[in-house]
Amino acid sequence: MRHSRNEVGRWRMQRQAQRRKSRWLEAQSRRNMRIHAIRKSLASQKRNSLLFAIYNL
Repeated sequence: MRHSRNEVGRWRMQRQAQRRKSRWLEAQSRRNMRIHAIRKSLASQKRNSLLFAIYNL
């Protein structure tokens, strides 16, 4: 069955938009993971410094 040129164009556009959206979401989650990792390391640094401060007293 042959599809009209407009139909094919619409499908391509939809697929492209979907791909763009999924890529954007993936990038966002990567950024968030990095932010979380940084925050986590900062928190653990604080905790460790507190432990050492208590032990040094």
